[in-house]
Amino acid sequence: MKKISVSLSGHQTSITLEPEFVAELQRIAQDKKKSVASIITDIDDTRAPGTNLSSAIRVWILTQLKN
Repeated sequence: MKKISVSLSGHQTSITLEPEFVAELQRIAQDKKKSVASIITDIDDTRAPGTNLSSAIRVWILTQLKN
């Protein structure tokens, strides 16, 4: 597992993901010319209430790969 630290809504948080998901997140961020933090912020802003952020990130990555 690999930790990513980002600032969300003004406070620092850590997200733990499998290395494969971190690598894909970084690749997608590079392709979109965005930072990993900004992508995570977008996912956080749009996830359903009660949904774990790490899970929401995994589903978002899967959706990106399927498209």
